[in-house]
This record gives sequence, C-alpha cells and structure tokens, in this order.
Amino acid sequence: MPEFCTCGAQLPLDARFCHKCGKPQRDEPEARMLAEESAPVAIPVRLMAAAAAPVPLSFQNPVALRVGLLAAVLVCFTMMIPVVQYMSILWWLGAGYLSVWIYKRRTGQRLNVLGGARMGWITGLLTCGLLTLLFGVLMVAIQQAGGLEALKTGLKDFAIQQSRVDEAIKVLQNPLAILRSLVEMFALLTLTCMAGGALGAKILSKD
Repeated sequence: MPEFCTCGAQLPLDARFCHKCGKPQRDEPEARMLAEESAPVAIPVRLMAAAAAPVPLSFQNPVALRVGLLAAVLVCFTMMIPVVQYMSILWWLGAGYLSVWIYKRRTGQRLNVLGGARMGWITGLLTCGLLTLLFGVLMVAIQQAGGLEALKTGLKDFAIQQSRVDEAIKVLQNPLAILRSLVEMFALLTLTCMAGGALGAKILSKD
C-alpha cells in the first residue's frame, strides 16, 4: 500500500481510503463498490427534458388519433339511431368532451382549453371523414337499388312526411346542394366538437 495518496495526503498504516479525498487505497471489491455507490449519477439534461415534454396534439400523435377515431365512431353510431339523431349537436358537443376525457385517462396529461379545442378539432375532422364515407356508401347503394325514384317510392311505406321526402330527394339530385350541405356540416360539426373539447378541458382541469 502506498504511504501517500495521489492527492498528496500522507496515509496512516492499513488505510483503506484516503482521509482527504476518499480514494480507495486497496484493490478490494468492497472498496470499489463503495466508491462506485458514492459517485453521483449524472442524468443528461436532454433526456430529462425529452421525457417531461408532452407529445403535441396532432394527427402524428397516435394516442390522440385513436381517441378521436373512437369518439367519431360513437358519434356516427348515434346519428344512425332514428330518434337520437335529432340531437346531433349535443352528440357532437359530447364527442369533443369525451375525447378530452379519454385522452386524459390514457396519458395522464391535463389539457388546457386550447389543447382541448385541438383534441375536439381532431375528433371533428375524423367524424366528418367517417360521415362523408358513409354518405358515399349510401349513394352507391341507392344507385344500385334503382336510383332516387326507387328510394322515393320506398320511403312512402314509412311514417315520413312527403314534403320532407321531396326536399331530401331534391337535395340529392343537385350536386351543388350536396356539396353545400357537406361544407355546412363540416363547419358546424368541427366547431361544435372544438367547443366540447374546450369545455371538457376546462371542467376536467379542476379534478
């Protein structure tokens, strides 16, 4: 064993550690383990910042995409129910709220009002996409069943006012009217879902 440590301090007999700098003076497993345990562990600042930073709310966020798609499917399902479909605006509002609630449960992240509105916006866009897809499938089915005249004849068997049937047929016969209806639905649905998301973020932030 050396009489002097590398730091220059004189060591007493049988010293296992330097009394000045703490450096082990013997090549023993216990000394090495104690020295390693006493050494501070440096955590990279970049890794800590990356772990703490939340994932932005966008279509690149897989959790937000799945949550928005789930809420969109639920809204489309409720809009197919004959009586419930007349309360579509309430379901759109609820879809935005539901998406924020599910996102918070899955990620543990509390969204502010702007984040809630963005989550509702994602839900609204996905809902519009699904409704447009369903509308396209419906139009193809109508054409294969004989066209709008066959649809008009078939609807006479249901308890639906003839004036409403004629109005719907008139819209379906006009491509510009269909486009205008889709644009109006897109604007109203998206804004309503955004309002529901913002409301959900405001309420859930108090939990």
